[in-house]
Amino acid sequence: MTQLKLDLIQSKIVDRQAVSRHIHRWRLLGKKIVFTNGCFDLVHRGHIVLLSRAADLGDVLVVGINSDDSVKRLKGASRPLIAQQDRAMLIAGLFFVEIVTIFEEDTPLELIRLIEPDVLVKGEDYAIEDIVGADLVKSYGGEVKTIALESGYSTTSLLERIRGKL
Repeated sequence: MTQLKLDLIQSKIVDRQAVSRHIHRWRLLGKKIVFTNGCFDLVHRGHIVLLSRAADLGDVLVVGINSDDSVKRLKGASRPLIAQQDRAMLIAGLFFVEIVTIFEEDTPLELIRLIEPDVLVKGEDYAIEDIVGADLVKSYGGEVKTIALESGYSTTSLLERIRGKL
């Protein structure tokens, strides 16, 4: 991969101040903004399908990634398996992802408040009423959607298969 391509991928990983600038510009352009989030500890086919389908729901896809400390608090001391900057780079490398930002909190609620997405997306393993930020997004007329998961693809099942082969 050329340095130019790597620089392009890296430029898609932004802090909250840059998120705010992007959102402002996209709003001025009338873009429909989609947001989703996750740990993305071991990126697999299920993640790619979910993110691709989320991107289809609007003009720009913004992805929030839990920081390493946040993943540890949520998943335990042995996680994450992959460092936050590496996870962010993997997601930013997807052509249909506009920007990626890392959040320190256990939930993306503050990020959702900042972005005010037109569409908030999670996998169908979440009930809409349990999705963090769903009430907020609905309060200003946004949509909250769940996306069908790829059967047989989850980080937990992938880890179990890996452990079984060791």
